[in-house]
Amino acid sequence: MSDERNESGQPAEAPRQARRLARAAGLVSFGTLLSRLLGLVRDQLFAALFGATVVSDAFVIAFRIPNLLRDLFAEGALSAAFVPTFTATLRNRSRREAFLLANRLTTTLCAILGALVLLGLFGADAIVSGIAPGFADTPGKQELAVHLTRIMLPFLPLVSLAAVAMGMLNSLDHFFVPAFAPACFNIVSIVVGAALWLKGLDPRIAVAGWAVGTLLGGAAQFLVQVPALLREGWRFRPSLDLAFRDAGMRRMALLMGPATVGLAATQVNIVVNSMFASHVAGGAAWLNYAFRLMQLPLGLFGVAVGTIATAALAKRAAARDMAGMSQTLGQSLRLVSFLTIPATVGLIVLAAPIIRLIYQRGNFTAADTEATAGALVWYAVGLFAYSAVKVVAPAFYALGRARVPLVASVSAVAANVVFNALCFEKFGHRGLAFGTSLAALVNFAVLTIAFRRSCGPVGGAVWGGTLKCLAAAAPMGLGAWGAARAIEATLGTASLAVRAVGALVPVAVGIGIYGAACWALRLPELSDMLSLLRRRKA
Repeated sequence: MSDERNESGQPAEAPRQARRLARAAGLVSFGTLLSRLLGLVRDQLFAALFGATVVSDAFVIAFRIPNLLRDLFAEGALSAAFVPTFTATLRNRSRREAFLLANRLTTTLCAILGALVLLGLFGADAIVSGIAPGFADTPGKQELAVHLTRIMLPFLPLVSLAAVAMGMLNSLDHFFVPAFAPACFNIVSIVVGAALWLKGLDPRIAVAGWAVGTLLGGAAQFLVQVPALLREGWRFRPSLDLAFRDAGMRRMALLMGPATVGLAATQVNIVVNSMFASHVAGGAAWLNYAFRLMQLPLGLFGVAVGTIATAALAKRAAARDMAGMSQTLGQSLRLVSFLTIPATVGLIVLAAPIIRLIYQRGNFTAADTEATAGALVWYAVGLFAYSAVKVVAPAFYALGRARVPLVASVSAVAANVVFNALCFEKFGHRGLAFGTSLAALVNFAVLTIAFRRSCGPVGGAVWGGTLKCLAAAAPMGLGAWGAARAIEATLGTASLAVRAVGALVPVAVGIGIYGAACWALRLPELSDMLSLLRRRKA
């Protein structure tokens, strides 16, 4: 690595690395934006069909079961273990060996997850009772959740195959197709949901059709990535006999155990919240709607930057370039700050107008808007931490130090459980949302301190940049809040057009103020983003 330095004392490679990171993150963000916007359309259909009722609560818990396992294993521990192992095999051995490793993993997953689905079919009643004990108090609610769980369990192997395909393509520097794949899931769900809406079925029947649409969407998410892999030369050939004698498979197995716990904080905390929320009518649905909105900026910014950073960190780790890892991590965290801090402020001050615009129709009432907005405000507090964990945790997996994220995750879960136990009775579902944010902040703090102690300070002047982002977001929040209140006082909230004005105009005002403040503070991330947009138009 060259020691050449620029005028600021940073490596001369750093600005080029920052531009490449911003460019790749922009590509992933575009694909993710499409997916998240389609996801909002899907959620709008779901809210109109089922509102915050017994049916929606049952579906949320039923889908949470395979979705939890997906986030823990498929898109969590599996990705954290697979991407650096696959990348190292590509770099240090050959493409043929890397594809063979992927085939062994895929074959093993099909065998293990197939057995897991069969066990889940027989144990669905006990699983639902454990996650949502309050459902037993409402006649028919637990039975409906069990029925929907059995329908959707095969979603887990389907989305796990999609995660393997995503990891392979990201390691091969293909970012758009994997980012677009979840959009295919949403497209299928929207088509199914629209058909259910037009048929006007009873909600208890319609929700089973929605569950089937979820399975079809999972299949589409995997299949859309296959053509890109075929063009790279990959061909699937079952390979199980030598799986655990393969060095790469052994490395992944060693990483996945701690990684499962290390990346589990958010999902485990959601399950803990579900156990408490199941005692509140509509509580599971309100939290789900709010967290789904949180996933829009989280997916656009945290997942996008995290996806690029994971591949870059894996390459630096394979080359044993610690200084490069520190620099990449710092650049990634600065970008996360630049994007998530204004999103946090925007979600807090505009929670009610945004939810009113997106969800309030059909069976979703004004009372549901107020309850969901209360949850969204407290979820938003942890947005930076949620996103930053997706950047920092992969650094430890790339280094083969999965124990550190494990400790961070356990600390986060403990903080959430203690907070919920002490505060649920007083604060209800809003306190559950804040407990999740608190857990994310604890997780990020432990990871950051551990990285500094073991690898040195994070490069890129992260905390100075974060303070500047906070300074820029303060006037943005005031401007957006003032615009929203003025529009509501003048026009009210009765029609869809008025709701759109009341939500979108303050968003535009906030973006303008934040951009101007960042320009005045000379934040380099603003220049990187503007350059990226200019290149897209050229």
